[in-house]
Amino acid sequence: MGKIAIVTDSNSGITQEEAKELGIRVVPMPFYINGELYYEDITLTQDEFYEKLETGADISTSQPSPGDVMELWEELLEEYDEVIHIPMSSGLSSSCENAIMLAREFEGKVHVVDNQRISVTQRQSVEDAMMMRDKGMSGEEIVDVLMREKLESSIYITVDTLKYLKKGGRITPAAAAIGTVLNLKPVLQIQGEKLDAFAKVRGWKAAKKTMLDAIDKDIHSRFAGEKVHLEAAYTCSEEEKDKWIAELQVRFPDYEIRTEKLSLSVACHIGPGAMAVACSKYIEV
Repeated sequence: MGKIAIVTDSNSGITQEEAKELGIRVVPMPFYINGELYYEDITLTQDEFYEKLETGADISTSQPSPGDVMELWEELLEEYDEVIHIPMSSGLSSSCENAIMLAREFEGKVHVVDNQRISVTQRQSVEDAMMMRDKGMSGEEIVDVLMREKLESSIYITVDTLKYLKKGGRITPAAAAIGTVLNLKPVLQIQGEKLDAFAKVRGWKAAKKTMLDAIDKDIHSRFAGEKVHLEAAYTCSEEEKDKWIAELQVRFPDYEIRTEKLSLSVACHIGPGAMAVACSKYIEV
């Protein structure tokens, strides 16, 4: 059996320290802040990012340089026979498509998985890949399963402020102004390629109920009879996060809820104060 290395990017929420513990590699996502280049979890911490975001810094997301990605793969292939690379969804960044193109230079030794996930669901794909590798599956077999199951997950997010959706052009300034006056909270969904509108309600209470109802429907209708992972993610304070987890636990008492901070690529577009809930189907092989 060949040795398989697993690579993801920091959009998965896996830190560099966790990657060392897991025996995988994480490509840090680059950000330009007021024209200066930073790398997530290398030269840019979560606290520094939010401090700059809230002070109105000009922040834009970027993608890993082709040279850095290829250099990492070459380094790994000195020790491993194959590399499985699991980047963020191709619908949210061109970094996945670029990785697929770069992988052609490696004669089938590098497999790029476009399973259209981000944050906690992307992390689950990484852990599923590790599980299948440890069971002795080949790189091609692992990729086949991840691609077959790629849409078997959902993320629902609500935001604290419309400021960042307006800044990113996802809503108009007029809609943001009206929404702020009326205390409207959009509930967004990531299921597949990109961030989409799911519902629009008034106030936090209604927004959280909408997310709870949506994930409940997924668990009991869409994934009826299947085991699922239940996950939560956030850019809000630790106190608000704890309250959100408590609400989830009351609604879903039979689930262990994994909780992670939302990756900075998502946070950049939705801002601080956001809450999310996600589920993904168990992969059993």
